[in-house]
Amino acid sequence: MLKNIGEYRTYFDILKAEKKKIGFVPTMGALHEGHLSLVYSSKANDDITISSIFVNPTQFNDPSDYRGYPRDLDRDIEILKSAGCDALFAPSESEMYPEKGSVAELYWTGNIREVNLAPLDSVMEGKYRPGHFDGVTTIVQKLFYAIKPDTAYFGDKDYQQLAIIRRMTDELDLSIDIVGCPIIRESDGLALSSRNALLSKDQRAVSCIIYNTLKSAQAQVHTKDVQELSAWIAEEINAEPLCEVQYVEISDPDSLAPVLKWEPNKKTICCVAVFMDSVRLIDNVSLFP
Repeated sequence: MLKNIGEYRTYFDILKAEKKKIGFVPTMGALHEGHLSLVYSSKANDDITISSIFVNPTQFNDPSDYRGYPRDLDRDIEILKSAGCDALFAPSESEMYPEKGSVAELYWTGNIREVNLAPLDSVMEGKYRPGHFDGVTTIVQKLFYAIKPDTAYFGDKDYQQLAIIRRMTDELDLSIDIVGCPIIRESDGLALSSRNALLSKDQRAVSCIIYNTLKSAQAQVHTKDVQELSAWIAEEINAEPLCEVQYVEISDPDSLAPVLKWEPNKKTICCVAVFMDSVRLIDNVSLFP
């Protein structure tokens, strides 16, 4: 386990001297099979697979959500070992966000740039979690700058995040290939998420309604217009008393702009966010009219 940038750079110099292609899997820990699918994708395509674990405080809007985020570093290390991950970068908060005015802080200030995310950050998660993607792009930039990967792997479950990281990588002209990997689901369809561990037994039992409703929606694009389908999805999920829909967005998969009407053979994406008490779950499916 590498705990700071100095330790990592020593390791990196060895890898580059050997002309190794580096694959990178950034995570916030509380690892599950979804994360491991990213590790396996990297191992299939890269010479070396490096993961990171850092619970990033600047992407949480609710301090209690940050405090309650599941953490078990020892367990995560064993999981990464069993998956064949070559190295783990697990920095402290002070390493990634040093004291203002310190030499370390000036190091980041000189190397991290602002990114124009509009309009990708004004919808869905961006609408309900202001500043969230500023935190995401800041920490991902820092991790990219520290790790210097050739390829980086992200899950399709956080679809908007993936779109924004691709925008950031293009805008900053970073020579990193961003790879999106399919959503991994439980046997009942619930998308794997570290937050699933926070669900009560009763909540977990009914949480599959989210994906089941989205799957049913895929079959209804020929019988409902966009607005009707969006309303139907919200009504179906809200019919479960333990669920409260925050948003349903049917969007263009590239621009994330809302889709107002179906266009033949044009892919769209349907993204949802649902509260189960204080636990917030997101999911998405592709729609093909």
